[in-house]
Amino acid sequence: MGSSRTWTDEQLKTAVKTSGSWRAVLRALGLNGTSAAAIRVVRQHAIRLGVDFAHLGSREPAAAPPPEISPDLAHLRQAGPSVAAAWFAIRGCAVPFPVEPTIYDLVASMPEGLRRVQVKTTTSRDGSGWHVAVGRRSYSADKGGPRGPYDPDAVDYFFIVDGDLAMYLIPTWVIAGRVGLALRAYRKYVVGNAAGLLAVGAGADDAAARVSA
Repeated sequence: MGSSRTWTDEQLKTAVKTSGSWRAVLRALGLNGTSAAAIRVVRQHAIRLGVDFAHLGSREPAAAPPPEISPDLAHLRQAGPSVAAAWFAIRGCAVPFPVEPTIYDLVASMPEGLRRVQVKTTTSRDGSGWHVAVGRRSYSADKGGPRGPYDPDAVDYFFIVDGDLAMYLIPTWVIAGRVGLALRAYRKYVVGNAAGLLAVGAGADDAAARVSA
């Protein structure tokens, strides 16, 4: 409404005092609108004028609190590619996802060029720390068949997220020929921790400290 409004402050004060609803206020001011936006504008002017409008009730329901959706590491595998993509994207690396099934999960536009990235996650650990499978089965193999190592000529990096949400970026040539890793031996490849972002378990600092311990 602003400078184009057709009613005065005094008319608004009278309309609020003599009306039983915000829609009635609008009608008293000669306004045809009944939308929440129209009511919001009139209400803001009433606030400015210090008019008591408690008798009109709330113009709209109170905002509902956000839903309580708790994080669960059971979903870490599904979240892995998005975590990896966010890590690259915040560093200015464009992250196109393959349109068709490929041997890698995403492509990262890094300073040295496009690099193919395979994302792995793990919630498996023992007394020595987190363990992750980095082998693959061929598309024609049975799901229970043995895994073979990834070809370093087909994948450039592994982006790994462990159960503490520590993130590793490991060049494929470093682990060429392996189908499983004990991540404790690859601590120098830790590039961050997503615990604070995803609000899972301990804070990022505590989780990172456990990884480097």
